[in-house]
Amino acid sequence: MAEKRLTKEIVEQFLAGDRSVELREFTELDYAAAEILRTLTERVHFTDAAIVSVEFLRRPWYALDLSGLTNLTDAVAESLGKQRGVLWLSGLTSLTDAAAKSLGEHDGDLYLNGLTTVSDIGVESLSNHVGRLYLNGLQSLSDAAAESLSKHEGSLNLNGLTSLSQSAAESLSKHKGNVLRATGRLFLNGLRSLSDEAAKNLSKHEDWLTLDGLESLSDAAAESFGKHRGALWLNGLSSLSDAAAKSLSKHDGWLEFDLKELPASSAAILRNHPSFQDDDDDQ
Repeated sequence: MAEKRLTKEIVEQFLAGDRSVELREFTELDYAAAEILRTLTERVHFTDAAIVSVEFLRRPWYALDLSGLTNLTDAVAESLGKQRGVLWLSGLTSLTDAAAKSLGEHDGDLYLNGLTTVSDIGVESLSNHVGRLYLNGLQSLSDAAAESLSKHEGSLNLNGLTSLSQSAAESLSKHKGNVLRATGRLFLNGLRSLSDEAAKNLSKHEDWLTLDGLESLSDAAAESFGKHRGALWLNGLSSLSDAAAKSLSKHDGWLEFDLKELPASSAAILRNHPSFQDDDDDQ
């Protein structure tokens, strides 16, 4: 893709009412343009369609979709870090530690799904962010990074991870939300399997835990998750013993399974859980 730079002049032309602009087609962002956009986001919403015009200035929304950016200078990151509201930057595939530090100060949902790796220092900075944090491009997570993310306040989306160490699971189990601002939901839908020890550690998480990528669960892991406190999502399971189902049926909180994909005997056991009582009423 050829470089296309969003400049202060283009933004000023847009604000003067001379044209509309599709923000996601820009791959580079000048600092001066970033500063103008940042100050507008409490009054303007750049929609998913990303076609915006001056009429949007009258709407009390605050989001900025810059998913087309493939590069981010430290200066621009510093400006965007001061923005309040939703910020999409999923076109980025890398991030300097300085840029991560600035974005960690961002106030609102932050989408960085294009990042495949982030240094431990960068992750530590991003963990200071409050709100929903989307890092679905990360395919691995060091124990140090997991420890940092455990301190993040808000929903944490790590659906790109395909494995999780015992230590990382122990750290992520401590992840919590901000009582006043955001929930502590943890999304790990990329995991296809989980060791018994990692399951035991992760089961200590006390909020919404989504593991829809798991295809099977050992009896020991199921016993651990049966003691989990909070909502538990396991929609990917297709193999589950009756003993495991009995353990999960004791779960004190919302349970989410695709019962049609489970063996009939284990599905019958799980139907006794309060989460599925409405399903029985509909039959």
